[in-house]
Amino acid sequence: MKSNTFGIVLKTKKKWLSNSVELISSMRFSISLLVIISISSIIGTVVNQNEPTINYVNQFGPFWAEFFAYFSVFSVYSSWWFLIIMTFLVFSTSFCVFRNSPKILRDVRSWKENVKENSLRNFQHCFEWHSKTDANLLLEKVSSLIRLKGYSLKILNQNKNILVLAKKGSANKMGYIFAHLAIVIICIGGLLDSSLPISMQLWFLNKEPFIGNGIISQIPKKNRLSIKNPTFRGSAFVSEGSTVNTAIIQSGEGVMVQDLPFSILLERFNIDFYTTGMPKLFASEVIITDHETGESFPSVIKVNKPLIYKGYSVYQSSFEDGGSLLKLIGYPMKGSSKKEFKIEGEVGSSSSFESSENLNYNVEWTGFRLLNVENTVDNGQDLRAVNQSLSFNEKFSLEFEKRLGSSVNLEKNKNLTNIGPSIQYKLRDKNGQAREFNNYMLPVLINGHNFFLAGVRNTPSENFKFLRIPVDNKNTIEEWMRIRAALENKNFIEKAALRYSNKVYIDNENSLNLRNQLYNSALKSINVFIGNEIESGYVAISKFISELPESQKEKATEVLIKILNGTLWELWQISRESDGLPPAEANEKNGRFLQLSLNALADSFLYDAPVLFQLSGFDEIKASVFQVTKSPGKFIVYAGCIFLVVGIFSMLYINQRRIWILIKNNKNQTETNLMAMSSPRRNLDFEKEFESFKKDLRM
Repeated sequence: MKSNTFGIVLKTKKKWLSNSVELISSMRFSISLLVIISISSIIGTVVNQNEPTINYVNQFGPFWAEFFAYFSVFSVYSSWWFLIIMTFLVFSTSFCVFRNSPKILRDVRSWKENVKENSLRNFQHCFEWHSKTDANLLLEKVSSLIRLKGYSLKILNQNKNILVLAKKGSANKMGYIFAHLAIVIICIGGLLDSSLPISMQLWFLNKEPFIGNGIISQIPKKNRLSIKNPTFRGSAFVSEGSTVNTAIIQSGEGVMVQDLPFSILLERFNIDFYTTGMPKLFASEVIITDHETGESFPSVIKVNKPLIYKGYSVYQSSFEDGGSLLKLIGYPMKGSSKKEFKIEGEVGSSSSFESSENLNYNVEWTGFRLLNVENTVDNGQDLRAVNQSLSFNEKFSLEFEKRLGSSVNLEKNKNLTNIGPSIQYKLRDKNGQAREFNNYMLPVLINGHNFFLAGVRNTPSENFKFLRIPVDNKNTIEEWMRIRAALENKNFIEKAALRYSNKVYIDNENSLNLRNQLYNSALKSINVFIGNEIESGYVAISKFISELPESQKEKATEVLIKILNGTLWELWQISRESDGLPPAEANEKNGRFLQLSLNALADSFLYDAPVLFQLSGFDEIKASVFQVTKSPGKFIVYAGCIFLVVGIFSMLYINQRRIWILIKNNKNQTETNLMAMSSPRRNLDFEKEFESFKKDLRM
């Protein structure tokens, strides 16, 4: 076997074997693998890893999500091709070290003794000087000078001459070996801490991921990993007052259950927030119980302060709701009924109810947040994306300016305020179709008036769009719900139209005709506003007006809105009378409430839900999410990092230098002595040192 500049070449008749070994052991192959790993690491950093499949479908679409999943883009570091590349990099770099180390070590130990006088004269940094000093005295002077500058020294007698050899910084060459060994060591540590050990168990020990829902304690052994599993990285979810003794490891489309030799009891979860609403500090007060000894001890797990026990590391990863108990009031959003009902729920579970239309729905309580710090200058995106009263050019200009730089940003004035608790839930009908809702418990001050915000979205990839329901004098949504229900009561609508038209004073037949026309117009305005399943609210009114002649549009709009507001006022009074309540006082405050209610009613058709749930009480239960790891390879990686630091430091900051000084040994004669100096890196310091030697040797 011999070595060349490309790779190890085997003396064999099998050319494919020789070519393969040469390729794998070559530097070009190692560099190519490093480039591929670097690109893969960039992808793994940019793209969130190991998330549920639905998140990637929402982000990239079904086609690209499936395409990227086929190449393991969403699990780069545990993919088979990444592990294979890492393995080949280990072998390739090991071969490189094996091939080059003997030559480097020989060069480090070598003094370059066979150099000739003519060769020294050909050095770029060569210096000759004349001296009448005795050769032995000159040798003593030169030796002292070289040792003073930190060089190692060797003296050779060549015929009548003396050759002084000196070198410094030989560790520079060792830096190459350390740096390449560091890559090998770090890759080996990475492989030990990768999913390779778990994959080996899946391949050879008949283990398989668990797919579906199930109780952890009842999951069979083939879906579980024992405490002897050498390495893993999983997550553990535990709510306050509960205990967990397993970790969940994502594996393909399913999960593996990792048994732990201890249990974690979460006594209390503490969290503190910044004024922006971002978590400032969160920590878990836990009790650890060893299964083998039965001993227990308390501990506090904080961010960047993990619990280390028996080779396992427990990190504070995040926090979630642990199953808070909710008390809610359900308000019908369809039909003429305004009868509310009470319902209770638990975050993470589901409840069922029957709507006013006698349809069964299932509500899944998906989230609860105690604090919501929002910008209340313009909080919540309206169901109408932009104010419908603006023209197209005004809407475009407004949206365009919002996306400009900070110098012209219209939204840089913010009023960050905690607007209280909120709930998140999904309503699922009998066909399995679901929409997601996000409702706030307390009213929010927006543009000088208080609103209850009720958000809705069709898919998780969308932002919530909010229905803004104005509060009444009791700081509730009861009056708005009363108007909403009355708007779907035909008898109330006819009475309201009649009462509104009766305000016309009759003194002749023309006045009677005017009253009849006003009655029909009131009915028409309400019916147009109610619309149908396709168009309703202001959209239906806009379409109705657009069909009129251009000369009549402006006046018709003004008259229609005036009639609609007047009829809606009467409708509100009739609804209150039917509930035994006195009429609302005709003042500016109630007029403003009615106008805001009309806007919310126009948006409620887009809300499209059979019921609106409002939070009336809760019992918060927090939960902590831990990341549990067992990573023996990390110590190997640490050692590799030390090798890498030493290697890079040696290559960058240790400069190898060699000196040859030839002293002529003819007594009592003036002789010409010769000095040569070399270095792989001839920088400014090297030039200064060479000039310093020249000056000292002349003296």
